[in-house]
This record gives sequence, structure tokens and C-alpha cells, in this order.
Amino acid sequence: MGAVMSIEEIVGSLDSGMTIGIGGWGSRRKPMALVRAICRSPLTDLTVVSYGGPDVGLLCAAGKVRRVVAPFVTLDSIALEPHFRAARQSGAIEFTEYDEGMFMFGLLAGAHRLPFLPTRAGLGSDVMRVVPGLRTVRSPYEDGEELVAVPALTMDAALVHLDLADTRGNGRYLGPDPYMDDLFAKAAARCYLSCERMVEPGELGGPPQTLLVSRMHVTGVVETPDGGHFTGHGAGGERDEAFQRHYAASAADPEAWAAFADRFLSGDEAAYQEAVRRWHERDRVEGETR
Repeated sequence: MGAVMSIEEIVGSLDSGMTIGIGGWGSRRKPMALVRAICRSPLTDLTVVSYGGPDVGLLCAAGKVRRVVAPFVTLDSIALEPHFRAARQSGAIEFTEYDEGMFMFGLLAGAHRLPFLPTRAGLGSDVMRVVPGLRTVRSPYEDGEELVAVPALTMDAALVHLDLADTRGNGRYLGPDPYMDDLFAKAAARCYLSCERMVEPGELGGPPQTLLVSRMHVTGVVETPDGGHFTGHGAGGERDEAFQRHYAASAADPEAWAAFADRFLSGDEAAYQEAVRRWHERDRVEGETR
């Protein structure tokens, strides 16, 4: 049963060298408050498993990552995550790239405590060449079909972000897509859940299928209002496209990134939220005077 924790307590329970899974999809419903806290922490040498977005990019920019396991790392409306691209091109990180379907089967295998799951995804593609550790298996039945044996994606800890959670660690999503957050929670030895709003047990409401994460799989839960920023979340919680463009443009220039990091990432989460509010206010005022 999950315990109510602070951001600092969650990140303080992690260790360098861990394999960390991060829920969400691209630049959608990412546990960014927890990611920003890892960037501020002394953690290093992490393996990050993710349908990657700015979570992976920020951790690469902060020098926290040794290896990334992902099917993609994107900002959705901006095709390539700039910090990940720079880290990959410079050779600063290792990268294991799976097909999206293979990645899902790896999470399913981890969630069910299986060593691998067979799939047709990847057959006939270069994934078998660029990921040399992959193996195939042959069906034991009459068809005798050869299939890719996708190894389980297991993690020391998973970080997921949902729109609503209770104090026991049950989590509900309000948007149109659950992504794979429940699989991350089940495939990890520990799962930490951040949420936009926390309620008391029995107050989650909504249809049962939106209750995505069970307290049985949650070690700790924390309320982080707008903690998914700048990624989209929930019903009406659209991605902050203007800020995402600012993030990507700043990442393209070392001096601009240093100024961005000093302004938005040098303090705690409350300081980040206030800096974003002031940035939007300045942008609005400048727009009115033009």
C-alpha cells in the first residue's frame, strides 16, 4: 500500500546505477516534477526505460544517464528531443532501440514476471541487427513459427504521473489514453506515483476502467500540482506548446540552455512553477504591447 511522500523523499530513495522506468508517452503525461528533482540530485549512471520525451532529454542534459532503452524519444509536435539527440550523436549515452510493439511486449513480460514474450514485431527489420542481444524462438506447436523473444523490461523503480490519486496510491487518469503506466508499475520492483491532485480513499470516482494504477503496486505517492508540465495531461490539461518550443530552442544553443537552466531548473519545484508563471506573464504582456 502506497505511502504519502514528498518529491525529495521519493528521489532520495533512489540510487545511482539504477534502472528507472518513466511512464507517459513522448511529451504526454510525464512525471516531470520527479524528473526535475532527479536532475537536481546527485544520482548518476542511470538506465532509463521510457516511451521517451523531455524526461529522457532533461536527464541526458543533466548528465544522469548511462543508457536509454526506448522505442523513440520525441516531443510529439517537435519530432526529435534535442538533448537526447545531442547525447546520442556525441556518444555520451548508450541506446537500445526497440520497435514500439516489442517495447510493449517487454513491459508485459516484466509485468507478468516472465523472462520474455514472443512476438512477430521486429521480424524482417534491422532491429535484430542493431540490437544484437535479441534472440528468436520457434513455436512448439504444429505451425513451428519463428518469433522474436523480447526480453522482459524489468526496473528497479518506476515513476508515473496520473491526474488523480488517493492517499493509498490508487491512481486514475482523466484523459483519453492510459498509455502503459500500469505496465511500468507492475514491471518495477518499486513504483512511485505523482499526481495532479490527491484525494482521500473512496473519492476517486469515475468509471472503473480509468482506475489505472493499484495501490498494490505503489510504494509512494505525492501530489504535484502541474507536476506534468510542460507535457500534456488529463481532461483539458493540454501540453504547454509555447514553453515546449522555448525549451527546444534553448537546447539548440549552449548559452541559451545555460540561461534556461538557471532560470527554470536551479531551484526546487515551487521555484520552477513560479518561473514558468512569470515567463508566461512576460510573454503575454510583450504580446499585448506589440
